[in-house]
Amino acid sequence: MFNQIILLCRPGFEKECAGEIMALANHHLFPAYIQTKDHSAFVSLVISSEQQTSELITKIDFRQLVFTRQWFATSKEKLVLPETNRLPDILQTIKKFDSHYYDVELDYPDTNEGKSLSKFCKQFKPHLLSSLKKQNLLLSHSNWRLHLFFTDSQHVNIGIAPVENSATDAMGIPRLKMPRLAPSRSTLKLEEAIHWFLSIEQQAQLIKNGMTVVDLGAAPGGWTWQFVQRDCLVTAIDNGPMQSELMRTGMVEHLQTDAFTYAPKKKVDWLICDMAERPLHVSRLIARWFTSKQCNHAIFNLKLPMKKRHASVQECITLLQQQLAQAGLEFNIMAKQLYHDREEITVCILTTANN
Repeated sequence: MFNQIILLCRPGFEKECAGEIMALANHHLFPAYIQTKDHSAFVSLVISSEQQTSELITKIDFRQLVFTRQWFATSKEKLVLPETNRLPDILQTIKKFDSHYYDVELDYPDTNEGKSLSKFCKQFKPHLLSSLKKQNLLLSHSNWRLHLFFTDSQHVNIGIAPVENSATDAMGIPRLKMPRLAPSRSTLKLEEAIHWFLSIEQQAQLIKNGMTVVDLGAAPGGWTWQFVQRDCLVTAIDNGPMQSELMRTGMVEHLQTDAFTYAPKKKVDWLICDMAERPLHVSRLIARWFTSKQCNHAIFNLKLPMKKRHASVQECITLLQQQLAQAGLEFNIMAKQLYHDREEITVCILTTANN
């Protein structure tokens, strides 16, 4: 029944998304092939055996996927709907699954054409929810979420995703509001990163009042602003100007010096970095901060090249893993192309306190 996994991604990154899931499917001995097209904002992994993708989607850790925003196991056959009264056909298909669900999510490609379905999905979802409740198909303790993936209002793939092994935000897109006083929109990248990489408990434990932060390539201060809001003391490294309102907080020291040669006088809690430099160049810099024991944790962006982007990510992560391991550090490296990222990914490194 479930012979396909649909993976949502940023438009233009279908090849990277496909390469990642194919490698993991091969690792788990699930023979499969890819169906996708450029700038479609989704990838289909089709299983070429009798195995069920609902099994594969529980074996692969969703948080390992760098380029996937959301995923769900479906049938590769689309359900063709009438122009009106779509619910009966949809409910009939769902009943065939013979299961119950925690919730339902209506998805569509994150393209200009796909976004035209947003209004339709918002209007249709309450009716679908009401029908699912009447049919007793929704249960609060279920481990599965129901997904309806529309490519237009009359064609839908119906599938499922494990609640604990998929994105919590609809379509993997967090609803963040641009702070009125923030210096730049880049602040949303760091806000999203903090929520994605750190649990609520970790945020409270690892970002505390008075902690020290170094922001490399800080101007005008979008990333610095996020840590100032969390009552941290930030050293901003950039030859460019910082926002004057941010400097008036008294919590930021601005040093106009080279981010690649600067070194703190003592170890800091956090290193953050969002510079338009080659990804391997930035990775070596970050690795040096850790191996020199100049920081405990880091969040940074890697701007990806036009070609071989997946290979570039793998090269950078491997370099970081090798150098930190050689230094005897205990660490966790996580990477994600966040919704507010563009031609880049965001990486977070956490080390244990005794390093």
